[in-house]
Amino acid sequence: MNRVKNKVAVITGASLGIGRATAIRLAEEGARVAVTDVLDGPGAEVVSEIKNKGGEAAFWHLDVSKEAEVKRVMTEIAAKWDHIDILINNAGISGANKPTDELTEQEWDSLMAVNVKGVFFCTKHAIPFLRKAGSGSIINLSSIYGIIGAGDVPAYHASKGAVAEMSKNDAILYAKEQIRVNSVHPGFIWTPMVENFAKTSGGVDEVRKALDALHPLGHIGEADDIAWGIVYLASDESKFVTGSELVIDGGYTAR
Repeated sequence: MNRVKNKVAVITGASLGIGRATAIRLAEEGARVAVTDVLDGPGAEVVSEIKNKGGEAAFWHLDVSKEAEVKRVMTEIAAKWDHIDILINNAGISGANKPTDELTEQEWDSLMAVNVKGVFFCTKHAIPFLRKAGSGSIINLSSIYGIIGAGDVPAYHASKGAVAEMSKNDAILYAKEQIRVNSVHPGFIWTPMVENFAKTSGGVDEVRKALDALHPLGHIGEADDIAWGIVYLASDESKFVTGSELVIDGGYTAR
């Protein structure tokens, strides 16, 4: 408990999956949590769950692809809690699963608008508040597919590679201001998005067994597996960690 006590954490894409788990765990560890997402109903449910457990949280509707909206929401969050200490750039979409030569410009651009520009906009407009606080931690959700290829979803791979490199570059840019920047690289995680995919791809049990078999540990990950890694990077326990890639993948990339 109290690993991030009194810190203000902004989480994008916080209504479901990894974002939701991260919001709950950070709140349990004492953070005031800004839950942001385009999914208003599930976002409000996350806030209610946190408050019912004695934590502090509030919801903001946020489309990370819109800079003016990002700037407004960051300003409102800082006004509510006086400062921002932690930014978790979690919002992302998987995009069209087509070979590169079949992708349309619109399909490419719509994914990059969320997965890359969203990270850029949120970082850009959080930095002034982290700077004012005197230090901070930015945690960008990349993927194992920001490190290796899989022969599918080309735009997604490109976006997650971009996020990994953005994290390293920003880590150097802001180190002198004690603002740390790291990327997290999940393997396959059982989230609502993956479960919905399984329901349309031959059945939940069959897909889950297939995904389990991909990992040397023998099972797919859970959202909390990633959330606890994020809590570490958000806390002062990781005060000497910046520009790093935290891979949490059940051994997938070790093969």
